[in-house]
Amino acid sequence: MFVVHNEVDFSSQQEALVVGLSEKHSKLDGLLGELDSQLEGHLTQLLKDGDISAKKGKLARIHTFGKTSYKRIFVVGTGREEKLTFVELRKVFGKVGKTLQESKLNSVVVALDTFVTEDLDVLDVAHALGESIPLATYKYEGYKQKSNEPEVNLEQVVLLTEHDKEEVGASAQVGYVFAKGTNSARTLVNLPGNMLTATDLANYSAGLAEKYGFELEILEKEEMEKLGMGALLAVNKGSVEPPKMIVLKYQGKEDWTDVIGLVGKGITFDTGGYSIKPKDGIVGMKTDMGGAATVLGAMEAIGELKPEQNVLAVIASTDNMISGEAFKPDDVITSMSGKTIEILNTDAEGRLVLADAVTYAKQHGANYLVDVATLTGGVIIALGHHTTGAMTNDEAWFEQVLEASHEAGEEMWRLPIFDHAKERVRNSKVADLNNSPGRDGHAIFAGAFIGEFAEGTPWVHLDIAGTATAKSAYDLGPSGGTGAMVRTLVTLVERFGQTEEN
Repeated sequence: MFVVHNEVDFSSQQEALVVGLSEKHSKLDGLLGELDSQLEGHLTQLLKDGDISAKKGKLARIHTFGKTSYKRIFVVGTGREEKLTFVELRKVFGKVGKTLQESKLNSVVVALDTFVTEDLDVLDVAHALGESIPLATYKYEGYKQKSNEPEVNLEQVVLLTEHDKEEVGASAQVGYVFAKGTNSARTLVNLPGNMLTATDLANYSAGLAEKYGFELEILEKEEMEKLGMGALLAVNKGSVEPPKMIVLKYQGKEDWTDVIGLVGKGITFDTGGYSIKPKDGIVGMKTDMGGAATVLGAMEAIGELKPEQNVLAVIASTDNMISGEAFKPDDVITSMSGKTIEILNTDAEGRLVLADAVTYAKQHGANYLVDVATLTGGVIIALGHHTTGAMTNDEAWFEQVLEASHEAGEEMWRLPIFDHAKERVRNSKVADLNNSPGRDGHAIFAGAFIGEFAEGTPWVHLDIAGTATAKSAYDLGPSGGTGAMVRTLVTLVERFGQTEEN
């Protein structure tokens, strides 16, 4: 999708050119100055009239009527240079991407150096562009009949820069890989429950394993029974669809050490079981495998980038249905770890499947754990729809995850697990744990419950119930699945060794 050039080609006609304009420049110079001369001062007049603006995110489309080698020029305001962060630049490029998509252009040239500042070098800018354009232009087609109107998609973005072509191209490609993994996660989240069962999720994982050379293991129900995965099996009891425990191994080091375990909740549809959700709450529960989608999106990017790290992905997948055989409140089940659990709420099923997944990840040698799940409505009440909730049992490991989220531009906020929350989770007259101590602090109890199975292994829990989907379109994507935390996980894996050395 991305091609890098060092020279302006005025000999052949291009569809469009994108140029950045900061508030630092009171008059047009450089490339814009050259274009202004070709347009006989027309750009300067538009700037004076306010039709072109350096205000951040303001975008002007100018038709050149054949007077330049570009049919159209898009002038993009970047605001004050000192306030243009990487995250803000991604939003600006997101708006550019959406505008290009609406303009139905096949290709575009971006004057990359016009977006460079003292704080953002050309490689940062290239990464931001490589990430933002595919994210902003992502579409989920769904199952509507298509119109006869031919589709026009943005297929080529030419990056114009005076800097090293290979370095700039590599940086843009990394951004593109981050976006591609995120978009794959979005598509998985958007798929209907009847189109994405646990078996479908396992088959998708097998496809990734084949493409990238991952070691693959898919446990069937009979194998889970032999291993004593009573928590996952309990959730599956009401379903006609078989459960799957999916394992992908990426070995980037010679020895299987310092293994980062990524654990995803893969509930392909959640009725709530006998603690059934209300009619308004049950719609949209096809997205309850958002954690699994995040892990698989991250594994796709890891397969492309091939970092020198060891990564283990474990996904526990089933749907949570109602039948005469379904598990029910007051049941007591035995998890793979041997800990018994009193069921007080069958709609608190995500933490149950994660309990067995975390235990299995540890058995496969995970030295560090991050679990990702659309786990609780409580985290939305606490943090809203833009911020992922996080919990941990290890300060140093949490700091690494937090730094990765900052670098990736994904908001995350830590919630506490104090001893009284652990005591509530351990408060059962008939079992070691209960799965739902109450509505107060519900997100924290869910995290504390999973922490009982992480035990001494450094662990971070990411509750993406609020961030896995968006109700409306935004700068970097449409409504629907967001692919939340894919880029954070990939960044975490990529910078892990570097952080350890420092």
